[in-house]
Amino acid sequence: MTGPTAMDERRARAALSRAVEPGDEHAGRWLRRYGATGFLDRLLHTADSVDISGDEPFPGTGRRRVASWRLRATAADPDRDLDTIRELGGRFLVPGDTEWPRQLDDLGDTRPLGLWVRGPADLRTWALRSVALVGARACTPYGAHTAADLATGLARQGWVVVSGAAYGIDGAAHRGALAAAGATVAVLACGVDTPYPRGHDQLIRRIAEQGLVVGELPPDSHPTASRFILRNRLIAALTRGTVVIEAQHRSGSLVTARAAARLGRHTMGVPGPVTSALSAGVHELLRGDATLVTDAEEVIELVGDMGQLAPARRGPVLPRDLLAPAAAHILEAVPARGPTPTTVIARRAGTGPDDTLARLYELHSLGFVERRGDGWQLTNTATDASNARRGGT
Repeated sequence: MTGPTAMDERRARAALSRAVEPGDEHAGRWLRRYGATGFLDRLLHTADSVDISGDEPFPGTGRRRVASWRLRATAADPDRDLDTIRELGGRFLVPGDTEWPRQLDDLGDTRPLGLWVRGPADLRTWALRSVALVGARACTPYGAHTAADLATGLARQGWVVVSGAAYGIDGAAHRGALAAAGATVAVLACGVDTPYPRGHDQLIRRIAEQGLVVGELPPDSHPTASRFILRNRLIAALTRGTVVIEAQHRSGSLVTARAAARLGRHTMGVPGPVTSALSAGVHELLRGDATLVTDAEEVIELVGDMGQLAPARRGPVLPRDLLAPAAAHILEAVPARGPTPTTVIARRAGTGPDDTLARLYELHSLGFVERRGDGWQLTNTATDASNARRGGT
């Protein structure tokens, strides 16, 4: 007697995606034990949670949960769902496919049964070089601008932007990547043929044409509050790291970041005003193990290859910054007001008069000091530069 074929397993997983909610650890455990066809067969051919030997087919799993699985599995039509996704130009991926992102295996028993995918790109290849950008739906203009700017910067450097296609930060991130002719993936909490939110219908269609639209639920499935939360673990697992841009203390974006941290992915946050409730959740993350980032280069420094460092951050270079140390030391000793004799400047600098005089002439040639009678004083240029260096004090 031969075992189940690859097509049998695919059909069984398609049917189970109708029967089991995303992230169900109980189902994941039985799937690991029996395989997809064995799990489905055991589910459909045992009544009232008791098999022909009188034993429970799923010990440790509540009867109400099993009854719900059975009811949905009985109504499932995997062939219709597989035909629907093919008609949409998509496909149903399962573990073992060459396009299956292997980092999803890190989810253990909460790993997706399969992924319904629309779009021309290879999901596994894109996921290897991807970053999640997530945040508040009711974001501020600052948050939307930052998300779009980060996404554009990442896309221009060959990174894939992953988000959830929601209003606010998600939408801004997808649009930022598309504006740079870059790659973006929308992970939905519903069927990939059911654009949600409705106001993002055109955006999701554009992503399906230029990028990828991904979901765990079969065609024509509707979103629920719990499915949004469970979808976030998928965003975290698919990507190399998660950036949170604006999130309140109770936010689904923080769920994504914490899932990423549990999976050993990088977690990052973009700071906002300390007076903004929309940044309070991000600041909480940053007080923990998350890393503060402000642009695409800083994100890539964390998630990219070794040596991909962000440029050093520093203020403007002033002319006096280019002076040799000895000349700069003498310049510091010249009082801000009034001509001062060479001997006084030498005493203030702790150097000899001859060496001091030589440095003063060097500074004179560079425009930092000027001679007035027997004394030396700063020029207007040197005074302005000194004030700028000291922060205007």
